[in-house]
Amino acid sequence: MLKAFKYRLYPTTAQAEKLDWQLARCCELYNCALQERKDAWNACKQHPNFYDPAWRKEHARDYRITYYDQANALPELKRDLRPEYCAIGSHVLQDVLRRVEKTFQAFFRRVSCGHEPGYPRYQSRTRYDSFCFPDRAGWKLKGNRLTLSNLGTIKVKLHREIEGSIKTCILKREGENWYVVLACEVEAVPRLPSTDEAVGIDLGLLHFATLSNADTIENPRYLRASEKKLAAKQQALSRKKRGSQRRKKAARQVGKCHRKVRNQRQDFLHKESRALVSCYETMIFEDLKPKNMSRRPKPRQDENGAFLPNGAAAKGGLNKSIQDAGWATFTRLVCAKAESAGHTTVVFVNPHKTSQLCSACKLEGPHKDLSERTHTCVHCGVVLDRDHNAALNILRLGLSLQAA
Repeated sequence: MLKAFKYRLYPTTAQAEKLDWQLARCCELYNCALQERKDAWNACKQHPNFYDPAWRKEHARDYRITYYDQANALPELKRDLRPEYCAIGSHVLQDVLRRVEKTFQAFFRRVSCGHEPGYPRYQSRTRYDSFCFPDRAGWKLKGNRLTLSNLGTIKVKLHREIEGSIKTCILKREGENWYVVLACEVEAVPRLPSTDEAVGIDLGLLHFATLSNADTIENPRYLRASEKKLAAKQQALSRKKRGSQRRKKAARQVGKCHRKVRNQRQDFLHKESRALVSCYETMIFEDLKPKNMSRRPKPRQDENGAFLPNGAAAKGGLNKSIQDAGWATFTRLVCAKAESAGHTTVVFVNPHKTSQLCSACKLEGPHKDLSERTHTCVHCGVVLDRDHNAALNILRLGLSLQAA
């Protein structure tokens, strides 16, 4: 299996400038390769027989540009038009062209599946943030020093040991900081969980997660905790003149604050997902759709066309809390860690009425608002925490799916 190890780099000022220069050249090549493919398709569309299905099926391939066409044109491009590309490894430039190929493959896959396709777009300097050494050429890691061709030796903070054999080396820029991501091929070592129990997990906002054994994981709310600091930095940004150096400096401060929140959330989700995978053999979640749950409410109008209150302000606060929790990332991390563990199973069940059904008598009670935090069954009289009752229902549904 492949496993990525990410480490902080500490380049000198001159090395950071060279890294930015090389990243800018890779971004330029990416956009040029995308433009070349776009121009070829536009030339095909301008043919008078383009809308003839028989002609298009037979001749459209004559206008197609593939990765191999662009890779074979690289030597001529470096010799005649872009001699500065000679300072960049050929395999790095080829990897940029592979990225373009992957974006088009993903585009055509979405088209064939009937999904919203989203045509590949140009990448700005702020969006294109990494370049890759796809093999062992052009770089060398010895101790806590990373040696790159044409860039020199850069200090690396090796905060944990590298496992397996290194396959690729990616240099990534996050704000003003640089990182190296090493993709390693490691042997999967199955790890037995501490118990062979199954657990139902109800994800929420009051508690981040409530387990069917009544244990809870508290919600840290990192974005909410940083709102005042973030608001102050965003207000400072809005006061700066557009295009000025002070505005760029303020924008970097805003980005740094957002990255702090993201890193805190990622650290929390990694630790809690590892704890669950290490403890339980079967974990059962609701199949939630946070993207749908955090949509804005539709506008409401009366018969005269005037807009009516639709609860958008309250829903906006709820949406922010849902996105701050990171449920989708959490379940994805649990699935990845469970797959690497080998002896752990993750099950997703339909969340329909898991909060309304009674876990004791299995009968449906009256509808509960989000403000009602206690489940009191009108049929059997059992009293439970709302999330604990839902976790028990999730556990029952998951076990029934496994038995089926």
